[in-house]
Amino acid sequence: MIATTRIDESSLHYRGWRVVLACFLMAFFMFGFGLYGQGVYLAELQRAHGWPGTLVSAASTFSFLLTSVLVIFTDDLLARMGLRSLILCGLSALGASTVLLALMQTPWQLYLAYALMSIGWTGMGTVVIATLLNSWFERRRGLALSLAFNGATCGGIVLVPLLLSVSASIGFRSAMLVATLAMLVLVLPVVVIFIGWPAQMSPAAGGRFTADGQAARTSRRTLLSNPAFWTMVLPIAIALLAQMGFIIHQVTFLEPLIGRAAAGLAVTIMAAMAVVGRLSLGLLVDRLDPRLACAVSMTSQGAALFVLLQSTSPTVLLACCAIYGFSIGNMITFPPLIIQREIGFAAFAAAMGLGTSISGIISAFGPGIVGLVRSFTGSYTTAFALCVMLDLVAASVVLWRPGKRLEDSPTLSPSP
Repeated sequence: MIATTRIDESSLHYRGWRVVLACFLMAFFMFGFGLYGQGVYLAELQRAHGWPGTLVSAASTFSFLLTSVLVIFTDDLLARMGLRSLILCGLSALGASTVLLALMQTPWQLYLAYALMSIGWTGMGTVVIATLLNSWFERRRGLALSLAFNGATCGGIVLVPLLLSVSASIGFRSAMLVATLAMLVLVLPVVVIFIGWPAQMSPAAGGRFTADGQAARTSRRTLLSNPAFWTMVLPIAIALLAQMGFIIHQVTFLEPLIGRAAAGLAVTIMAAMAVVGRLSLGLLVDRLDPRLACAVSMTSQGAALFVLLQSTSPTVLLACCAIYGFSIGNMITFPPLIIQREIGFAAFAAAMGLGTSISGIISAFGPGIVGLVRSFTGSYTTAFALCVMLDLVAASVVLWRPGKRLEDSPTLSPSP
């Protein structure tokens, strides 16, 4: 049980909401620079240096894979460095990465920049945000996570267009330096002032203690042998694989049917609905079964894709993208809710790190699989039908409810 149980979490005076604001800003810049901004870097670096697209895109793949490895060790870093120090390290690494992207002259600097970005993900990404908010909220945990993770979507909606607009006015180099300065001015004070564990929380993110007074945490081996962990991780990873495949190929699929302008509008609608969906879920999810809500979200995405394949009507296609987008953001909100309920607090950071790593690696193949199937078949029909099947399989698996809470198990042991 977290330390905030007897506190009114609905009150705006509750300190946890200031922590949510800090997490929103962290997600805004981390996802804005680290995910959505990579399309901008690809175009601008090719234009500035004449580097082939394969070189830049390979650096992106390298960054995502390195991130998937580093997040496994988030619980160890939290225990050894402390929460605020880890976040400040991530902020510094992300700032160094964006400055280097602005000033780089040689390809090896690109890979260094993207390696620093991976360190930024470790210090400011979903695992740290979810672990932090999990410690501050119990009754309003779903709403807090939804509000904070909306910063990720807003980073794509706001930061990327701003980067493009400012780059057109003052150049890419100056735009990146200005955006980096804005990040430091906005994020650094709120991290220093607001970020911290609740007063009675263990600084090692554990909350349970062994006989010698050290925080008890859970070994990764114990997590990997826990069915509840796998019935959460695998369906989320499968659904994200299908989701990434559709998102990356969405414009290419829609443009021949409804034109470039309408295809761009479809992307905007989908992103806007992701914000609406996450806020809607946040208001209700604390009263819902997170596994059932997750299965409904996966099924709705599969249904939207199925209808999208049957129609050429612009109205229907845009409506399908809106329905699909409603559940996009929630795929990173459900795992922490399921983990806290079924795996427990002592294992939370370790489970989030492992789960994020596994999901990240598996979902990274989504765009490639969709593209490969399209190349073999000559159209997106079979590729997106595969995505529909994956969504339905994921929805079925996530409804399986094995075992008792890992936290209730006597197998708790220090994490290796």
